[in-house]
Amino acid sequence: MGMGRAGSYYPGAERLISPILHLLVLCTLSSLTPIGESQVQTPQCRIQKCTTDFVSLTSHLNPSLDGFDTEFCKALRAYSACTQRTAKSCRGNLVFHSAMLGITDLMSQRNCSKDGPTSSTHPIIPIEPCNYHSRHHHHVSRFGTGVPEHPRLMYLFCGLFGDPHLRTFKDQFQTCKVEGAWPLIDNNYLSVQVTNVPVVYGSSATATNKITIIFKPYQECTDQKVYQAVTDDLPAAFVDGTISGGDSETRSIWILEKSPGRHVEIHAAYIGVTIIIRQQGRYLTLAVRMPEELAMAFDETQDLQLCMNGCPTSERIDQEGHLQLPVLGLQQAGFQQQQQQPRVEAQRGVFTLESASRRCRDQLEVKDIYFHSCVFDLLTTGDANFTTAAYNALKDMETLHPKKERWQIFPNSASGLSPFSLLLTALLSSFLIAVLL
Repeated sequence: MGMGRAGSYYPGAERLISPILHLLVLCTLSSLTPIGESQVQTPQCRIQKCTTDFVSLTSHLNPSLDGFDTEFCKALRAYSACTQRTAKSCRGNLVFHSAMLGITDLMSQRNCSKDGPTSSTHPIIPIEPCNYHSRHHHHVSRFGTGVPEHPRLMYLFCGLFGDPHLRTFKDQFQTCKVEGAWPLIDNNYLSVQVTNVPVVYGSSATATNKITIIFKPYQECTDQKVYQAVTDDLPAAFVDGTISGGDSETRSIWILEKSPGRHVEIHAAYIGVTIIIRQQGRYLTLAVRMPEELAMAFDETQDLQLCMNGCPTSERIDQEGHLQLPVLGLQQAGFQQQQQQPRVEAQRGVFTLESASRRCRDQLEVKDIYFHSCVFDLLTTGDANFTTAAYNALKDMETLHPKKERWQIFPNSASGLSPFSLLLTALLSSFLIAVLL
């Protein structure tokens, strides 16, 4: 049998689907069917309660695991006993008689004996120790009602893209230099480091060409797993060649390749972490969602974390959130690099404020900080790939960020420039292009 398929075949599963769906329909009908001439129902008829209890007792069972038949038969016997107790008051109830036929059919299919133990009507579903969400919730308190063990779980989001633009766990948006290797995340569970290189001669702006992620060992769930991506090498496996971790029955961590060489996702269920990595043009982007309590698990020796604390002041290109658009020098440098590296910078051109804004509006309809970052990147590099990088960064943020009301961040003024400065920027850009051409 092949490995890694999206679905699995469980013997007998297809025979279970129809009867169980039938019972679910019965459960619905029993609450919707009005009392009329063809339907006799009294307040004492408890068939709806019996059916709901059976669904609750079986909804978590997995036909692929050992012991399924035993537990399923226990639930069927409990269902049968429940219907017998309410048979007198449900006389003439069509839903009741349909349920009786469904029970008989299922017991025959699964070879269940009529006599034997029955399931408790207060099932306790075992906690999965290598699933963060499972560890922090009671799955069932009473029939289908989940009661949180702790207050509602809180997740944080961090993203890095472009030249580079950083969205921290605190939803602060910064544009930084940070050339070389820098830690984005460094706590007791996860380490993420990025390496940034200059994108244009004469500019302090950089972009990411290497990402290293270390998933630290956790109890019996996983050994240490290391993932590394560099430009033109976005693997669908960890450095040890594996694509997942955990035991044979439950994966605690796995890699999902969404687009070969362009887009991968890493899901670490044991710590509730999801990471999205992309390559656009020559550079990489990163998006991370992580539980707040785990993100905060670090000591004073791990305080240099860009996702947690942002970039050092000396590394900031923006001025307290105001992103000054580049005008002088960078366009000329762009032409020099185009001549020196025609293969790498094949899409490099010269953008004015107007043409850069128009290009960014093609994919970014709202003029929030992602739009302004896009304009900044085009004016800095002339590389149109940064438009798509900003768009993908926005979409990844919408996928992972836990609070929709905080998705959009707007600068205090357009890119930190006054209307007069914007006009001057446009005029200077047009003048430079006329001179250079």
